[in-house]
Amino acid sequence: MKEMKRLRFRPLAEPRSFGSGLIIGCILASMIYAIMYRSEEGIDHRSILTCKLPPSSSSDDAATANSSVEEGRSILSTNSDPANEEDKSAINSSFEEEKVLITGRNESVDEEEEGTKVKNDKQASAKASAVDHNQPEALPAKKPICDFSQYRLDICDLEGDIRVIGKNLSSVMLVASRDAPASSWEIKPYPRKYDRSAKAKVRSFNVTTLHASAAPNCDVRHSVPGVLFSTGGHCGNCFHDFADVLVPLFQTAGPLRRQVRFAISSLKGWWMMKYRPYLTQLSAFDVIDLDGDDRVHCFDRLTVGLRAKRDLMIDAEEAPDGHSIAGFVELTRSVYGLGRARVGPKNNPTKPRLLFIARGGTRKFANLDALTAAAEAVGFEAVAAEPDFMDVARFAHVVNSCDVLVGVHGAGLTNFLFLPTGAVVVQVVPLGKLDWIATNFYAEPAMGMNLEYIQYDITIAESTLLDAYPRDDKVFTDPESIHKEGWHRILEVYLRQQSVRLDVDRFRPVLEKAYGLVREKE
Repeated sequence: MKEMKRLRFRPLAEPRSFGSGLIIGCILASMIYAIMYRSEEGIDHRSILTCKLPPSSSSDDAATANSSVEEGRSILSTNSDPANEEDKSAINSSFEEEKVLITGRNESVDEEEEGTKVKNDKQASAKASAVDHNQPEALPAKKPICDFSQYRLDICDLEGDIRVIGKNLSSVMLVASRDAPASSWEIKPYPRKYDRSAKAKVRSFNVTTLHASAAPNCDVRHSVPGVLFSTGGHCGNCFHDFADVLVPLFQTAGPLRRQVRFAISSLKGWWMMKYRPYLTQLSAFDVIDLDGDDRVHCFDRLTVGLRAKRDLMIDAEEAPDGHSIAGFVELTRSVYGLGRARVGPKNNPTKPRLLFIARGGTRKFANLDALTAAAEAVGFEAVAAEPDFMDVARFAHVVNSCDVLVGVHGAGLTNFLFLPTGAVVVQVVPLGKLDWIATNFYAEPAMGMNLEYIQYDITIAESTLLDAYPRDDKVFTDPESIHKEGWHRILEVYLRQQSVRLDVDRFRPVLEKAYGLVREKE
């Protein structure tokens, strides 16, 4: 907070008469009365006869009264100036990308303090309107932005005096300057906002600006930035665990170099146990379980949501300090102690190893034994294994020992994260015009991790759908009509009902190509 400079009125030197002293005394009394009267109309009662120092030129105290451009995004200040309020309204009305600025204040950071816990909903609501008379008037924050323009996600980057209440109120409050209007936005901190089924399983948070008089008191003050996100949505599916949470979390929190605290909504104990190795590598602090913690957590910086433009990919332009997808792969090898960084070594006398991802349910290899024999005939040491739902480390070591991974389209292919650089990924794509999801979910991410990629599209004769539908059914002849019935119909027919029975002779050239690519690397 900017210092307030007190003006002291000193007695006049050598007063010449009692009368002149009395007159001066009356003038002073009138001035004090007038100032105290005005204080009842909004001036802080703690500062009488004060004036503000000139604004500092430092970035922390720089005023944001005028609109500015930062990081390629337009920013509009909520510090209102009556003289140009109409101009700002006009700008806001034409601001098509739904990006908004909310302001808060910086405050000196204390060590974490445990306080009284909120016991129930009624107490939490009362706490949200409690007044902390010991807190100074709020000042504008440096760069508080909420961005709702992206197709995949909404995100808020807040700086200032931030209060978070999870259990009862699901609220993130930014204490604003006295002249800033109160505002409110709703955000679901999970990077798949276009997916209605995922959104239905993600808790909403209200991001609001409010004045200090309405802010709840802090129970715990954190000395490091925070990142608030959800493990609801489709978490529990291996692909979504990485694509929706772990890779975006690395991109968002990685640059903070473990000096960050995670506040998680919809946190499940088994999920925390499963992925604790990642979380402890990304943060040096305990996780805040927002669903079970009724305290008011206070931060000076907070990101609500996670950054992610693509599944299992990080845009190179948005990868500060080497926090790219290659960096995430390196983190993964460190997390699980994976010894092989690259395919090799040269002149390796042992056979290259090929892994078939086995599946217990649908989209499995119906003739796995024949495929294994074919791979061995080409020159591989062929193995088949099914991912372990909880023991990620065990299966990560199996994958890392291999040079080629073969799997039918599905979450099991996400395990290519554990392959050494230069290894080969073979995606077997079932019937159903699934090229788009095959390319975007697995092909491009695999190549982005410096893996070789081969795609094998099956024929009608290789699909087990022939066991359920006649050859002339629209499932085979007109898959577009199935697509028009919606994603749930695609999921039911082409992903849940279908397995593959590969033609070994047709698939053999793929095995031979994979073998050649591995030998070239050696």
